[in-house]
Amino acid sequence: MASLLFLAFFVLRCTASLRIPASESTVDVKAFNIANVTTTLPGAILQPVLPGHDTIRLPLHAFLIEHTASKKRFMFDLGMRNDPLNLPPSVASFFQSGVYSVDPFKEITELLEEGGIPLASIDTIIWSHSHFDHIGNMAKWPNKTNLVIGPGTNRSLYPESPDSQLQASDFAGHNITELNFDNTNLTFSGLPAIDYFGDGSFYLLNTPGHELGHITALARVTPSSFIVLGADTCHHPGQLRPRPKFQAAYPCPANLLAQSRTSVSTDYFWSPDSLSGDFDMLSRAQPLLSITDLPTSGEADPVASRVSLDKIAGFDAEEDFFVVLAHDLSLIDVLPYFPASLSSWKGNQIKDKVLWGFVDEKNPAYRFGPSSSQIDS
Repeated sequence: MASLLFLAFFVLRCTASLRIPASESTVDVKAFNIANVTTTLPGAILQPVLPGHDTIRLPLHAFLIEHTASKKRFMFDLGMRNDPLNLPPSVASFFQSGVYSVDPFKEITELLEEGGIPLASIDTIIWSHSHFDHIGNMAKWPNKTNLVIGPGTNRSLYPESPDSQLQASDFAGHNITELNFDNTNLTFSGLPAIDYFGDGSFYLLNTPGHELGHITALARVTPSSFIVLGADTCHHPGQLRPRPKFQAAYPCPANLLAQSRTSVSTDYFWSPDSLSGDFDMLSRAQPLLSITDLPTSGEADPVASRVSLDKIAGFDAEEDFFVVLAHDLSLIDVLPYFPASLSSWKGNQIKDKVLWGFVDEKNPAYRFGPSSSQIDS
């Protein structure tokens, strides 16, 4: 009886607006920072781009997830392969020209095996989408490893399709499941959801826009707390924050609020209570950065991307949900990485430590004031 009362209270308290069914079933989430890619085209993923910020460094996150009840292991995203010149020409050319660069690193397959996780123990790989920095090197995985992809994922392959980012080795030997959200009766924060294990522990969310088939995930890590694996719904936390509901739930720390008055350039950013040279964060009603819709945009559909991001933002302002973006540079000095678990994020107050870090001049994700001394490295 007490357990039923708890579950009823949980539904009323935590999910009134998000309507997530109560469950005692959970998964464990461990994060990896596979590599850090630098690109000379920040304007393809965000706006505005200020002087002195002509490059952007993007961490590549991957996630090992274990279903608590069955002990089944699966991966959500893989990062990239460490021989990018062997990618199809549509991607390799960017590394050859220096538009993309990356320091030497170990692929997820090596990191797992070094950490005592045999590749054969991974039941399934889920791609958030099929860009090179999320699909790893599938040829290094056992054929019995299943692959899950989002609806409408373009499966065309190089060289038959010269512009494709995929090649035969990305699919060869693997059982492929393409998700279908048409028949689901679950919707959270406006996003159609599939209950992956059928027990409320892990949901896949349909978040179109960035690429055909782009999906995100909602992992229940305790009965009352969740991690939102946001993939590429955006590439910088400044595209997600601040928003009015977020500011009300998580006020900007006083030191960063004071710092932002001069560190956030009023030549590029404004709010109703700002003055020239004196930025006011409290009256800012929209995120500092936006998803770009320029001809060079990396978004397949920028309008759909913005809608998906607005819906993901519904989780961001809730105390029981922690949104982790695939390329959030503000996380890399704070997030506990494998072999540590991310599942205790709430008890360890990790969300509180990272939410506003991106506006700190000392944070690697800071890019809100034009300064030659703050070029991303």
